[in-house]
Amino acid sequence: MSSPAIVIEAGVADSYYWRDLWRFRELFYVLAWRDVAVRYKQTVIGILWAILRPLLTMLVFTFVFGRLAKLPSDGAAPYPLMVFVGMLPWTFFSSALSDASMSLIGNANLISKVYFPRLIVPTAAIMTSLVDFLISFVLLAGMMLWYRFAPSWHLLFLPGFILLAFLSSLGPGLWITALNVKFRDFRYIIPFIVQFGLYISPVGFSSNVVPEKWRLLYSINPIVGVIDGFRWCVLGGDSPLYLPGFFLSVSIVALFLWLGITQFRNMEKSFADLI
Repeated sequence: MSSPAIVIEAGVADSYYWRDLWRFRELFYVLAWRDVAVRYKQTVIGILWAILRPLLTMLVFTFVFGRLAKLPSDGAAPYPLMVFVGMLPWTFFSSALSDASMSLIGNANLISKVYFPRLIVPTAAIMTSLVDFLISFVLLAGMMLWYRFAPSWHLLFLPGFILLAFLSSLGPGLWITALNVKFRDFRYIIPFIVQFGLYISPVGFSSNVVPEKWRLLYSINPIVGVIDGFRWCVLGGDSPLYLPGFFLSVSIVALFLWLGITQFRNMEKSFADLI
């Protein structure tokens, strides 16, 4: 059976854009699967890198913040477990942001020759990071068994926080990848942002160490609400959720998502010419 014809009419592309996203869903699957397949191709340990990277970072942070700085954990939760739970959403966010920001440049030939909603490209790139993120949960389960730490009913809310982590990376990713097409400086800026963000986010320590008068201001960083939400889901009552800061972080995520989609759609028509 032949595929349906695609008719491009002047002045109506915007009204059909979101419908076309659904029509090109198979392209999304192909791009996402391709990125997953080639991510660890010709590597010695392959997909185990998805576990080793957060594991090694967790060990370093546990030594620096837990042993040297002697910062407290959340309740009775072991410090390494608290760090690793925070490392999971951060690793997903940073990896997704980096992959999405370079996705249009990496698919330059496809974008310059074929019509499809360009929003598919950065979204498919983020799915690769999501696969790594889900694989890391195997190690999390192993650590919880090792420390004999049982999750509470809060774990039922974890899918919602995974969606929040996805949206928190999608918004900035769309905004930066659109700018990166025109201004290639962003390929050097993104690694700096990711490295700097690691130390100002509550990854190696608990948000509870932040003084109360600064907690709300600290939550302007959108990933703070995501990390705190993950810890609340996995560690339960040992990691209470600071609701004013959480709602502020969610609002910032929504703002960046709106800015990212708006910026991306405004520049999308010029991608083929600039790339």
